[in-house]
Amino acid sequence: MASPVCRSCFLWIPVCVGLATPTAPLFAQRANLPTNFEAQPLDPDKPMADIPDFGVAWPDLDDEIESINVEPDDSADSTPLPDQRDETVESSVETEADIFEEQLIADVFQPEDSLAETGYKIEFDGIPSDIGQGFYDRFDILSALEQYKGDDANFAQIKRRADTDRELVERLLRIEGYYDAVVRIRFSAQADTTDPNDVTAIINTIAGPQYKIGDVSLPGIEKARPEDAESLRTAFDVNIGDVINSDQIVLGRAQLNTAMAENGYAFARTEDPELIVDHAERNGNLTQPVVPGGRYDFGSIQLASEDLFNAKHIQKIARFEEGDLFKASDVDDLRRALIATGLVSTVTLDPVRSEDPEKVDLAINLTPAPLRTIAGEVGYGTGEGLRTEVSWEHRNFFPPEGLIRLSAVAGTQEQSGGVTYRRNNFKRRDNILNGRVALSNVDRSAFAARTFSVSANIERQSNLIYQKRWSWSTGIELLASDERDVVGLTGRTNRQTFFIGALPATVLYDASDDLLDPKKGFRIGARISPEVSLQDGSFFYGRGQIDASAYIPVSDNMTLAGRARLGSIVGAGNNRIAPSRRLYAGGGGSVRGYGFQRIGPRDASNDPIGGRSLVEFSLEARVKTGFLGGNLGLVPFIDAGNVYTDPLPQFSGLRYGAGLGFRYYSDFGPIRIDLGTPINRQSGDSRIAVYVSLGQAF
Repeated sequence: MASPVCRSCFLWIPVCVGLATPTAPLFAQRANLPTNFEAQPLDPDKPMADIPDFGVAWPDLDDEIESINVEPDDSADSTPLPDQRDETVESSVETEADIFEEQLIADVFQPEDSLAETGYKIEFDGIPSDIGQGFYDRFDILSALEQYKGDDANFAQIKRRADTDRELVERLLRIEGYYDAVVRIRFSAQADTTDPNDVTAIINTIAGPQYKIGDVSLPGIEKARPEDAESLRTAFDVNIGDVINSDQIVLGRAQLNTAMAENGYAFARTEDPELIVDHAERNGNLTQPVVPGGRYDFGSIQLASEDLFNAKHIQKIARFEEGDLFKASDVDDLRRALIATGLVSTVTLDPVRSEDPEKVDLAINLTPAPLRTIAGEVGYGTGEGLRTEVSWEHRNFFPPEGLIRLSAVAGTQEQSGGVTYRRNNFKRRDNILNGRVALSNVDRSAFAARTFSVSANIERQSNLIYQKRWSWSTGIELLASDERDVVGLTGRTNRQTFFIGALPATVLYDASDDLLDPKKGFRIGARISPEVSLQDGSFFYGRGQIDASAYIPVSDNMTLAGRARLGSIVGAGNNRIAPSRRLYAGGGGSVRGYGFQRIGPRDASNDPIGGRSLVEFSLEARVKTGFLGGNLGLVPFIDAGNVYTDPLPQFSGLRYGAGLGFRYYSDFGPIRIDLGTPINRQSGDSRIAVYVSLGQAF
């Protein structure tokens, strides 16, 4: 006798449908009614019409019922109905299900008042231990009991929800390969409540055996290149003997599509898989149709419009050259890079057939984003005072990607204005050319300076789309600065003009997991700036600084973060170096609790004079709370540091600051508010310092 089978199609939740079977003959007689008729009154005395003869004699109820023996007909179709099983297929599952049905009949729960509002909770019993979390996640999303749990309901309504969930659990178990699962739901009184109407819905399951893959075929895979066919079969990763798991089959299909798209098959696709389940053998034969198409290399870039930039510039951004093997990941990377320019709001990239039969062109259609932006920011820091900045920019003033920004700062201690030129993807991808002309007036307790500067540099930076391990910059800086300085420790001041040329360079290795809010990894960077000063003759000196930070996850909601900084200036005495070029410590990005640049040697007026070396340390715990939807964080911290007039730090007389920070984790990064206090404060130091900014302190 043929084995009962069913076919499964793979949607989000696969549905198993039995084979169609012959149906019993259906006899019907159509009444011949006139198309136009009038309703006639009923006559109760009129005799009833004869009942049509069906061709079968009416039984004589007085005769004794005789037993009828039906002999098997060899000519009849022996295909069993979908729910028929061979005796050899009878399993303990059916026996256990029968026993369970008897228990349900014997143990029927009914609350005291079936119409009263009834609360309930849900429990599972008998779910296999190897069921993954995906089973419970799907149940939570699709369950009627879960969906309406907080709504008013009586016991009858809860039972209807449970009936729906019984079928849901059976479908979810079939996803895991349990095709013989028996699911029943019973109710019991809650033991942990005083309300007699509160119940527990217990979802009892007899899972039965997991069905296995009996055969796997990939028709069409032979049309791929012979050397690729085997690797594509391996990528599918569903094999004979594996448990039938719908998620694994869907994943295998995705892996197969990815493998083809990454090996030159630009137009490859897969059809819906088909699974034929054999309940007698408890296995299933899987068929995954494949249409690989041809294998291609990259051709040219076809750009629909060149309003923003031309095809040559896009080719510069792409990580592939014409003639390279087609890879879908390279296309996705180019899509992200085009969005990252800030000039594009939407972009489509479609492979199209080229004139060269071995290549595929890339058709790109761009929708420009708004190119002009007016921005403003307001900040406050103890020792820095209030600072407001406004800016206007055009991100494609000099195509391609040539930005112009006009900015101005108005604050209690700083007033400045400048023009910035920036060209992204200069010469090659992710290279940035910067130029800036600025005029500033700074009046702080450490120094006062009126400065005109011209600077330019080329850099390679990380961004939120592509966080690089290595980033660097190198450039040139020329400035003329009229500055107020203190003569020795006397407190007497005078003004001097400094003409300075510098060749600053930086390098950073970033092994952290996030630019704005790292939770693990580390960063280490260095800055060096050889400088020449024209002031009472010319002299040379060098400025250097090393920064390192580390991030250690303690739990899902807590990260320990630490930072260290060492700086030094060699080649000139402290008083010969322009005050604006000396080293300072204190403030929101340094030792919190102290005013901006307030740590270090001071003059007779108790104002900082800066130094030639510094050391700083910070340690903080970043703790996410459950407040504000889990977006509020608390950050206790302790910082230490000092500045010295010697070229090498002494690690003595450290100033300590401690406090508590608050973080609001927005979509664009954490907003930081830190409250700090100096532990061993000096005369003139405030007891409380406040810092507000975007991003973590380090």
